Amino acid sequence: MLAMEYRGPKRVRAVQKPMPEIKHPQDAIVKVLRTCICGSDLHLYNGNVPDTRVGSTFGHEFIGEVVEIGSEVTKVKVGDRVIVPFNIACGECHFCRQGMFGNCHESNTEATAVGAIFGYSHTAGGFNGGQAEYARVPYANVGPTIIPAGMDLDDAVLLTDVVPTGYQAAEMAGIQPGDTVLVFGAGPIGIMAARCAWLFGAGRVMIVDQEDYRLEFARNYSYCEAYNFKEIGDPVLFFKKATDWLGADVVIDAVGAEAAGNTMQTITGRKLLLQAGSATALHWAINSVKKGGVVSVVGVYGPTDNLVPIGNVLNKGLTIRANQASVKRLLPRLIEHIQNGVLNPKALITHRIPLEEVADGYRMFSAKLDNCIKTVMIPPTANHQ
Repeated sequence: MLAMEYRGPKRVRAVQKPMPEIKHPQDAIVKVLRTCICGSDLHLYNGNVPDTRVGSTFGHEFIGEVVEIGSEVTKVKVGDRVIVPFNIACGECHFCRQGMFGNCHESNTEATAVGAIFGYSHTAGGFNGGQAEYARVPYANVGPTIIPAGMDLDDAVLLTDVVPTGYQAAEMAGIQPGDTVLVFGAGPIGIMAARCAWLFGAGRVMIVDQEDYRLEFARNYSYCEAYNFKEIGDPVLFFKKATDWLGADVVIDAVGAEAAGNTMQTITGRKLLLQAGSATALHWAINSVKKGGVVSVVGVYGPTDNLVPIGNVLNKGLTIRANQASVKRLLPRLIEHIQNGVLNPKALITHRIPLEEVADGYRMFSAKLDNCIKTVMIPPTANHQ
């Protein structure tokens, strides 16, 4: 089958790889119909995530058609079209029973913090991802969710990560009616978080980035104020002034480990890898939120240390909430929002390319070429579906 293969930092190719096989009675094999390049994939692509091994196939955002099931799979059948959450979760452990599917205690033998994630290095379990024609899906009685009849496949694929992560960013923030919400990062997750902030009653929503085309997209899609941090001086000072010197009620970090804007953070976190990525956005979030406010973190950071102003967190009385989105828990509500026209995920998609052009897709998305917001790839076996 055709699949993306990682060959080292900034080097990916479409190659022929062996077909996945059933390894456990609860496995399913899925023919991929749509798969995406995620901003989190760029952390892998750029070599910033530990234990990202040559030969790996990335891709934690994919939907597909079930073509084979293990002997214990009862919740899906061959021929079903399914949303595959990016979390791999057993459904039975202490954390899954709490709805914390992103923190499954059984699926990832490589770590005790995060659960397993498709195509996201051996620190997230070492599973191959869905940027391929076919993918093995463990715990097929838990994760895969049947795509509702009539749902556009482009909407469905964004339910694997972008929509639930953006929604959970707003949910974790505990937004109260009338709150001012500030979002750092105008990638797909930040744009979706800004859009979802209104669903929780926000009275004002602002978003920050350094790319004007992304900011313009956010203005139109998320109905928010948008600011280029390169044009406003000190962002913390700017947003304090814009909020009567109090700070935003809620700040969302939707950037993570590759934030620009601070030379020291960039050198130590992105160049020398002395910390788990650049924590610039997290610094700005902590310092821009009001006393007693909430910082919600969905931007990806590595499992090692970061230089973070914890003293400011203490002295301001902040609440920090952070996690990988628990997709399975959120899907029923998000499917309803799409069916009712409250959310329109597919409008985020700016580029559709064949899987054969995966190297160009990564280069375009990484370099922010051609006003790229979100890229969907279509494997050759999925043509016309």
